[in-house]
Amino acid sequence: MRLLMISGAGASSLVQGKRGAFYSTLEEFHKYWERIDVICPAVTTINYQLPTTNYFGNVFIHPSPRPLIMQPLWILKKGRELYREHKFDLITVHEFPPFYNGIGARLLWNKIHVPYVLEIHHVPGYPKAAGLKERLYKIAMQRFIKYDVAKARAVRVVNQHQVPDFLTNAGVPAEKIKYIPSAYIDLETFRPMPEVEKKYDLVFAARLEKNKGVGLLLDAVASLKIQVPSLNLLIIGDGPERQNLEERIEALGLENNVILTGWLPTVGDVARAYNSARIFINPSLNEGGPRVALEAMACGLPVITTPVGLMIDVIKNGSPSTTLQDSKVVLGKNGLITNWEPEDMANKILYLLNDRQLQVRFSAASLELVKQFEKQSVIRNYALKLRGPVT
Repeated sequence: MRLLMISGAGASSLVQGKRGAFYSTLEEFHKYWERIDVICPAVTTINYQLPTTNYFGNVFIHPSPRPLIMQPLWILKKGRELYREHKFDLITVHEFPPFYNGIGARLLWNKIHVPYVLEIHHVPGYPKAAGLKERLYKIAMQRFIKYDVAKARAVRVVNQHQVPDFLTNAGVPAEKIKYIPSAYIDLETFRPMPEVEKKYDLVFAARLEKNKGVGLLLDAVASLKIQVPSLNLLIIGDGPERQNLEERIEALGLENNVILTGWLPTVGDVARAYNSARIFINPSLNEGGPRVALEAMACGLPVITTPVGLMIDVIKNGSPSTTLQDSKVVLGKNGLITNWEPEDMANKILYLLNDRQLQVRFSAASLELVKQFEKQSVIRNYALKLRGPVT
């Protein structure tokens, strides 16, 4: 079978030489297809006179030469050309507001009637919005998504509850929604490393954007510093919010408590950084995963997370216990769920830091859980589902 992928910035960054999650997926995924063509947005740093970029011998990336607003027309034009030349059998569409991929796929389907699968990894602004833009995107998704999926063969989601619930409430037929995980972990890289010294109480990793909730985490750390002056947090990542976060760290007097590393050179370095901490914390406002929490689990870390994305599925709630502040802590099988209040986050951090036995229990449960996210098996499942029951 031959596949056309209509993708976003992940594919564009690949053309720029950045080997991130999309490259890692294709590294295994390409084995299941005779040919894969990928249509993606413009990359301004490349020369469009160069031949189409080729990866792994059978993956071809086609960046648009046009501004993003023209992307639906590029998808239509390039998609028809590729179909005439190669007769692909299926289309996958990474969809998100402002829906240029879905609109382009619909235009292309009207011309060639090749089945397509929409992929919705997360809903911006849901369950919590980081600002006006995300609130507007959430409203747009609620109002547009039913039309968006009308001609799609199926809608792939990557968590079992949060996005499916949103879609069904927005009018998407439940029978069209297919859960196919996208979070995969290289368990040879991300593993416990007993030889690595535990230097940090907390670790967080992500691209530094508003929806990651890092400001809330800093407020929680500032609150805890009164009780635990030596508390420290390692932040791995970079992004548009870094300067704002650096200023906030200084304003809160956390210069000796928070370390920002930027991006680390290799995934091996990231794994060692996880292993240097006692607890992974995820304060995100909205997510599809996040994969980084699973990576940390694979390194044996207990997790404290907000109720977002895949975290709802993997942190299984158990019986309630009581914190030092007499508020309820719901113990999961693998970690703790916190809300988006710095005080609650601080309570959960202190609760887990003070219970070494619970940390050990969460660690063992996490190491067992992440086996289901082993990289090769997850990507194989994705490819076979696309080739079989989904289509």
